Formats: sequence, C-alpha cells, structure tokens
Amino acid sequence: MAEDATTLLKTADGRPLKAALATAQARSRRRAFLLVLPLLAFVLLTFLIPIGYMLKRSFEHDGFSANAPALVQWFAENPGFDPANPPEAAFAALVQDLAKMQADKTTGMVGTRINYTVPGTISLFKSGARAAKDLAPPYKEALLAEDAKWGQPALWRGMYDASSTYTGDFYQVAVDRKLTDDGWARGGDKERIYVYLFVKTFLVSALITVICLLLAFPVSHLLATLPMAKSSLLMILVLLPFWTSLLVRTTAWIALLQEQGVVNNMLVALGLVSDGNRLSMMYNMTGTIVAMTHVLLPFMILPLYSVMRVIPPSYARAARSLGATSWTTFRRVYLPQTLPGIAAGSLLVFILAVGYYITPALVGGADGQLISNLVSFHMTKSNWSLAAALAALLLVAILVLYWVYDRLVGIDRLKFG
Repeated sequence: MAEDATTLLKTADGRPLKAALATAQARSRRRAFLLVLPLLAFVLLTFLIPIGYMLKRSFEHDGFSANAPALVQWFAENPGFDPANPPEAAFAALVQDLAKMQADKTTGMVGTRINYTVPGTISLFKSGARAAKDLAPPYKEALLAEDAKWGQPALWRGMYDASSTYTGDFYQVAVDRKLTDDGWARGGDKERIYVYLFVKTFLVSALITVICLLLAFPVSHLLATLPMAKSSLLMILVLLPFWTSLLVRTTAWIALLQEQGVVNNMLVALGLVSDGNRLSMMYNMTGTIVAMTHVLLPFMILPLYSVMRVIPPSYARAARSLGATSWTTFRRVYLPQTLPGIAAGSLLVFILAVGYYITPALVGGADGQLISNLVSFHMTKSNWSLAAALAALLLVAILVLYWVYDRLVGIDRLKFG
C-alpha cells in the first residue's frame, strides 16, 4: 500500500514532514492563544465575573436566615405548614429568635429583609423584639396579643421564603408582584413602579435612537462626500464632545435649558414666549431626551460615516442616468447600502441609552428618571439584591432584543467602522 506523501517526505533535520507540520500548527495555536489571553482575562475579570456575581446576588440574601436560626430550623422540619394557622411551636421559635435579635442588635436587618416582600414589617419586628424577653407561653396567644399582624398569612409566607439564603422573591418584586395572604399576586396599577419604568426606559431609548438617526444621517453623508479639508473640520466638531467630560456636557445643558437659562432668554427676547410663561425644559423628560441625544449622537454618526465613505458615488450616477429620480435613487440604491451602519449605530445608541444613569439623574428630575436610576438607588441606599434582580431583568431584555435583531436583520451585517 502506498504511503502518504507527507509521511515519506522529511524535513532537513530528518523528521517526518507530517509530524513537523503538526508541531508547527500546535505552536501557532499556542502563540495565538497567548496573544489573546490578556484580552480574555480582561473580559473575564471586568465583565463575566461581575455579571455572574450580580446574578448570584439577585437570588441571595441572608438578612433573615442568618439571624433567625430557630425559626429557620422549624421551617426546614415543617415545609408543609399552613401559613394561615401556624402552630404554637412556630411562634415559640419566632419568640426565641426575636429575643436573640434584640440581644444581637440585628432586628433592623431582619425586619428590612421581610419588609422587601411584606411592606410595613420593620416596626413590627422592632416592637416584637423589644417585648420578646417578657413573653410567656403560650407564645402564640402572647405574640398575637402584642400585635395581631403576627398572625397574617402573608407575613409567615414571607418569613418562610426568606428562611432560605437563595430565593426568587426579588424577581417577584422586580416585576411588581406583592406577597398577599393568598400568595404572590400582581400589584395594583399605582404599585406597578418597576414595570412602568422598564417600559418608559425602552420607549425613551427607542425615541432617542430615532432622533439620533435622523440627525446623524445628513451629517454622516456630508462627512463622506465633502472634500477632505471640510470633512476633517466637520469630523473635529463631531468628536469635540468626547474631549470634554460627560458631567460638563450635562451641566451645560442645565444652564441652557432651565427656565432662566439661555434658550428661554432668547425666546423671550425674540417675543416667541412671554416672560411669565417660560418653557419648562429642565428636570423633566424633555431635558433627559435633549441631553442624552446630544451625548449619544456621535455614536450614531461614526458607524454611519464608516459605511457611507466606501459607497461609490458612481452607483447613484448610474441610477440617475437610467432615469431614476433622486428619491428612487436614495431609496433603492443609497439607503440599502447604509443599512449595516444604521443597524450598528442604532444598536449601539439604544443599548447605551437603556443603561444611562448620570444624565437622567442630573437633568431628568423626578419625571425624567429611568430604570438605571432606580437600580442605582437600591444598590447604594436600599437593597442590593433587588438592584441585582432589576439589572438582571434589564440584561435579559437586552439579550432578547439582540436575538430578535439577529433574526430580523442579522448580526453579521453590523459594521462599526
């Protein structure tokens, strides 16, 4: 049987050519891996690990389970208990833990954890902990005599859910569900804060993306078609915002748009509005949209410009020579070739807008706040786990939209430059 040519051929040092090729390929793969290793480590440390920790934290909270050992043990031994009628043993374990909380000064932590799912229970735990050492059997009657709220089924459901370190309660709260005596239920219209902010954030982000596209398209076209000297000057003006701090740009809009600001003063001077009816463009959604559009506009211009500058002008001239009107030439020849840039810019601007925090916080006021501002509030002042759950839902929503975009347009058509 004839042998393979790579087996018969040998290198200058006498090794079989096939073995030498395999060694060279393995060395090349190792070299390539070592070259990308710093980037992989960077992505792992700054992206994947933080996201993993966030997802873990959204299911984790030990404010109750670590400070109520007797009741946690009773729950573990009696998983099928009736929350509407807990037995004496459950109340005895609760009183024991309340006394321990008072001694360890952990009542506020425990009450806060239960308050996340059963609002109004912090004061209940504090008063119960103060009275616990003076209570005598039967503990059920004694504790109910202190406050009838200790018999609420919702409270016992909340404590049972909190007895485990890992829980899905924060996702229930993040979608505006509340714990009732009959279990988790949808909150009323006035209680649907988080869902409202999610919808508002996506609608505002979509509006800002559309505005940026409408403003960026002619600017990008000018950049791509003007002579080099003028194009370079215009590009400097586009990139100029990147040379200043985001905080400076945002506060500049405050000076421009406030009721006694530059814009209103000009409108009054021109007689377009009266001095007593100045436009309210700051600390509301108008200010948020204007400032965010200004900040995000370059992120739409640059992808569009990178696509437009390589479109041959001869295509449009050929269409016109064949009898096409200006509108037909734009719609059927020019616009389809810019779609990769439109897609890249829209995706970039939309994702940045969804997660924006500083600009809405400074210029939005109460009316211009987005979901990112609420995430920041819970993270710094309220509930880290609820903030993580809200951020996780936002991440999932972005991934779903990214998947839909891939199905409709195709990620392979993206061109960022």
